[in-house]
Amino acid sequence: MAFKTDIEIAREAKKRPIQEIGAKLDIAPEHLLPYGHDKAKVSQDFINSVQDQADGKLILVTAINPTPAGEGKTTTTVGLGDGLNAIGKKAAICIREASLGPNFGMKGGAAGGGYAQVVPMEDMNLHFTGDFHAITSAHNLLSAMIDNHIYWGNELEIDQRRVVWRRVLDMNDRALRQITTSLGGVANGFPREAGFDITVASEVMAILCLASDLDDLQRRLGDMIVAYRRDKSPVYCRDIKADGAMTVLLKDAMQPNLVQTLENNPAFVHGGPFANIAHGCNSVIATKTALKLADYVVTEAGFGADLGAEKFLNIKCRKAGLAPSCVVVVATVRAMKMNGGVAKADLGAENVDAVNAGCPNLGRHIENVKSFGVPVVVGINHFAGDTDAEVQAVKDYVASQGAEAILCKHWADGSAGMTEMATRVAEIADSDQSKFEVLYPDDMSLADKIDTIARKIYRADRAEIDGKLRAQLKEWEDQGYGNLPVCMAKTQYSFSTDPSQRGAPTGFTIPVNEVRLSAGAGFVVAICGGIMTMPGLPRVPSAENIRLNDEGNIEGLF
Repeated sequence: MAFKTDIEIAREAKKRPIQEIGAKLDIAPEHLLPYGHDKAKVSQDFINSVQDQADGKLILVTAINPTPAGEGKTTTTVGLGDGLNAIGKKAAICIREASLGPNFGMKGGAAGGGYAQVVPMEDMNLHFTGDFHAITSAHNLLSAMIDNHIYWGNELEIDQRRVVWRRVLDMNDRALRQITTSLGGVANGFPREAGFDITVASEVMAILCLASDLDDLQRRLGDMIVAYRRDKSPVYCRDIKADGAMTVLLKDAMQPNLVQTLENNPAFVHGGPFANIAHGCNSVIATKTALKLADYVVTEAGFGADLGAEKFLNIKCRKAGLAPSCVVVVATVRAMKMNGGVAKADLGAENVDAVNAGCPNLGRHIENVKSFGVPVVVGINHFAGDTDAEVQAVKDYVASQGAEAILCKHWADGSAGMTEMATRVAEIADSDQSKFEVLYPDDMSLADKIDTIARKIYRADRAEIDGKLRAQLKEWEDQGYGNLPVCMAKTQYSFSTDPSQRGAPTGFTIPVNEVRLSAGAGFVVAICGGIMTMPGLPRVPSAENIRLNDEGNIEGLF
């Protein structure tokens, strides 16, 4: 049986005008700023007008560590949103925007898949409403203004060796990780080492996703540290006088984007920090707006629960005053088999023993999420080749962990394949079982926060933080940044920093190679192991297969 591709399914969608989608959430047409017929931004005036309304229930979708076998976290998020609407609930979903880098690389897009997708899929996975381009432009405007300030006399006495503000590009390009700028003589400035990160790793992206409004956005932008003087005192973005112009560039990008699912249910798609090198959640303003408009809001956190959910709970919820009522951990039989040692080429054969051998990865995620005081249900994202015995093995294992697993067939059947899960999630959310609390207190030392995540979430013996990095963390504490949460930059493929260590490894340490202060976003980044803040393309990038067909339609996006 030949399955349609995601893009073929998306192209056949019977989309409704975006004003009709807004009406489902009681957003009047005058408060929608349309980008064509099928997407719009929601006005800040409208967002301000609903702040006195009660909040709905927040449901977080997370997953096991990703494998080449596939997990389907975004697909499950979309399917659950459609499922809740199908059983008569007023629900909306909140997901992240897609980065061009992984779209043309290996990971693919971020619109879901099968019959649980957000549309317009092509637009979402490409330029969409231009938010990422605005973030890239604002970030690089600051870069240009820093170098320009140094060129015209350096009144702030910036130490050129200590400019910490790197440039960004929304593309995977390893050649730009470390560069030399201003070559070519006096007219081009003073040569120095620099580099590029991918746009989704930019502190500007993090700020846009954590800011509550434009005033908060500009304040946070001004708080960003861009360089240090010879006496090691910080130079802030506001010292460069860039925060105002950056806010202007971000004015429209700050407004959440409204689109729809294949079943014409409302979806907010806004912001997109990676979860392996940033905090991995869609914007606070989109999530909080959705909670004012819907009774249930389904959102996702990037990659596995050790990264995305941990940061959602410890950073986003802490900063925004949010508390999830239920967490869904997505797993697949195929991924369990891969964690159990089966090669990708052999995943089609039934292997209950391998499923059982791989389940400890899922078990650790369940235990971790429960440690935050939030009820957990496992969604088994169904693949056609899964056997009843394999599915039952996962269900039995999850039951042994004090949770329940529900088979989800949303990829093939849309909301009809998600009724059982939607019903159960609504019951859990309505029962107010959640006793959410963060993993560590604000007043714990930065080094101890890093070590706490390494031990309690990754199950490492400890975090390896050398004396130089400890001194840097202590210096930031002395400057008043000690109460910030930490954002761990680590491989998504393993609890450890070794991506080949699947399952639930023990007996390892977490090496911290670098720490960065994101003073505007309000967290400290700990870069662990061999993680790159500018990814490279794989040997065969997806871009090789993306093209326009004879009808002018896009092929190859997934």
